[in-house]
Amino acid sequence: MKKINLAIIPISEISLDLARTIKKEISGSLIYTKAKKDDCIQIRNIDDCLRGIFDSCSALLFIGAMGICVRSIAPYVKDKHTDPAIINIDSTGQYVISVLSGHVGGANELTERIARIIGGEAIITTQSDNTGLWALDTLGKKFGWETESNAKNFNYPLTAFVNCRKTALFLEIKDKGTAYLERTKPEHVDVFYQYEDIDQSKYELLIAVTPFIYSDKIQTVCFRPKVLHLGIGCRKDCKPEGIPDYISGKLIEDRLSSLSIKDVSTIDLKKDEPLVKDLQKTFGNIPVNIYTAEDLKDIEIANPSEKVQEVTSVQGVSESTAIKSAEGGVLIIEKQKGKLSEGNDFTFAVAINNNVIRQGHIEIVGAGPGDPELVSVKGRYFLESADLILYAGSLVPIELTYYAKPGATVCSSASMDLEEQFALMKEFYDKGLLVVRLHTGDPCIYGAIQEQMAFFDQHNMSYHITPGISSFQAAAAALRSQFTIPEKVQTIILTRGEGRTRMPEKEKLHLLARSQSTMCIFLSAGIVDDVQKDLLMHYAPETSVAACYKLTWKDERIYRGELKDLVRIVKENNLTLTTMIVVGESIDNRKGLSRLYAHEFKHLFRK
Repeated sequence: MKKINLAIIPISEISLDLARTIKKEISGSLIYTKAKKDDCIQIRNIDDCLRGIFDSCSALLFIGAMGICVRSIAPYVKDKHTDPAIINIDSTGQYVISVLSGHVGGANELTERIARIIGGEAIITTQSDNTGLWALDTLGKKFGWETESNAKNFNYPLTAFVNCRKTALFLEIKDKGTAYLERTKPEHVDVFYQYEDIDQSKYELLIAVTPFIYSDKIQTVCFRPKVLHLGIGCRKDCKPEGIPDYISGKLIEDRLSSLSIKDVSTIDLKKDEPLVKDLQKTFGNIPVNIYTAEDLKDIEIANPSEKVQEVTSVQGVSESTAIKSAEGGVLIIEKQKGKLSEGNDFTFAVAINNNVIRQGHIEIVGAGPGDPELVSVKGRYFLESADLILYAGSLVPIELTYYAKPGATVCSSASMDLEEQFALMKEFYDKGLLVVRLHTGDPCIYGAIQEQMAFFDQHNMSYHITPGISSFQAAAAALRSQFTIPEKVQTIILTRGEGRTRMPEKEKLHLLARSQSTMCIFLSAGIVDDVQKDLLMHYAPETSVAACYKLTWKDERIYRGELKDLVRIVKENNLTLTTMIVVGESIDNRKGLSRLYAHEFKHLFRK
């Protein structure tokens, strides 16, 4: 039978409108009712309905009295790992109650979603949800980790955790899940990054995110992230009997959990080997990656083989394919040779994904246009976690650095040259710490990050960019203007005037002006005479312009006018480098302006 996403059972017809509202918002929903309706499935009674659909539903939603819901599901409830999520709503839609399979079945999450849809109040009685604690029984599924425990009964560590027993959190890799754990850590949890630093006598519970196996002395919940990549080479028509078990045993010898194997990889010459298929099945129907010799030719490996290179034109199959799948990661098991029977030689190697290795990291964060509340949520998380925040001096409001955690180092780069900036960042990086390089706006737009990234690449450093809101977007919002107008303006040009830094010949301002698009001109208040002259070559003198100074800062100023008056506007108001010039008919292209946004109402809006 086809799986039903959500089965909605309104007890009476008066709840049909509520049921239809929910069905409209949650795809794959079906309504079951005794009434004959075109958009519903007619049933004889609730018991017959549940007998037919209970095992094929992801979730069941009753609308009516809780007692009817409980009595109806009682004969069919078996196990929280297989039962559907059960939710009950009173007929008025005031209360949405998670009844059964709150965590494992997803009833708690669905309850909150339905409550938002109908404007009701979500009622969840699960302790971990109400206390904001992690749900250890579903945490692994949330982040793609496999879960295992040394406890005889998994409820024991769950109970210890929700009762706030002293807990050690061991994070040996880094990914979105570990970042979430670090960010939301309860007070009774201490974080460790080296296993030998944990004094287990001080803790009742250990939570570990690691692909490695340890001999834990206390009850432990281990989350096994899919970060290991198995590379395979073998003779033609290699018989697979016993080889998967042999490799599994070798993994255990090297303290590696087979649950962390993400994929198996080989060269295209071996793609049809039975061994590859057997290994795929052994490790839980994991993906198989097939690479060509061209894909592998530039990969340096620890144990090259002349014979393998002669046959395949690559230095070695198992190591190179493992490294390739690990995105250039480190071999944690170098090539191992095996032969369980004559003529059935094979090799294997294991690499760990390069992106999850705990090491120093640099996050280039876009601060947004100025208002500290306009930094992205992700950017704020990095600021709150950073060991060093290096921010772009007067271009970034110092208030953004107030997100720094206690003990973090915060420095302005205004007085530093590039060499000094690099030296400081590398000092923290080499200690395995997190560095945030905080740039104004979006760092990829006039952010001066190219030289920095070249340095990071040169030193093989881990880095990433978190984008920010650009000042041109802040300008559109501040001007209450849509910069693209159907059938009039469909292009936005971001550029700058030609000052000391020369513009490419094909990007001269007067050439770009020919399109008469909405043009946002950065860093050009100091050469406004030239800017106005170039723009007037193609824009009409009466074209709307705006000079936007320190957008979203506390001292923001915006001056509107016509292009012919641009020089006067900029000079009379002493506008400087942090000014964006916007030109085009998209500015205020609508009839009238709402009085709500008039200057005298400006105090209503928090800056």
